[in-house]
Amino acid sequence: MTATTTVRLPRTLVNELLHQAQLSPNREVSGMIGRHGQRCTCYPIDSIATDAGVLFALDVDERQAALEKMNERNQQLFAIYHSHPEAPALPSVIDGEAVDYPQALYLVISLNTRGVLEMRGFQKQDQHIKEVNLII
Repeated sequence: MTATTTVRLPRTLVNELLHQAQLSPNREVSGMIGRHGQRCTCYPIDSIATDAGVLFALDVDERQAALEKMNERNQQLFAIYHSHPEAPALPSVIDGEAVDYPQALYLVISLNTRGVLEMRGFQKQDQHIKEVNLII
């Protein structure tokens, strides 16, 4: 995958996402991020996947509640994130199939990096998942 787009992320957002992943080392964390201007708000959402250690699936009610809060706050959906406790920061085949919001950035956080957390970004373009450059 080659990076074709560059996306800037606020350091506070990156720190929040990495912290969430560290607090749940055996289970994937997931959620949505709303944005208004440069201000981002994180909306953690429980995963309803049958094996949340290796899969994520956003709870439908929590996902709808997050979208409603974004609307109330005049925010747009910016990104959807989840972590991989024991896998690289690359979307799996299942992750790619779960992309319901093609306009959103998809962030994948890996804890499988020997003490250094890794986060990579992806976007769906023409039914393909493409990596984007992340600048913090």
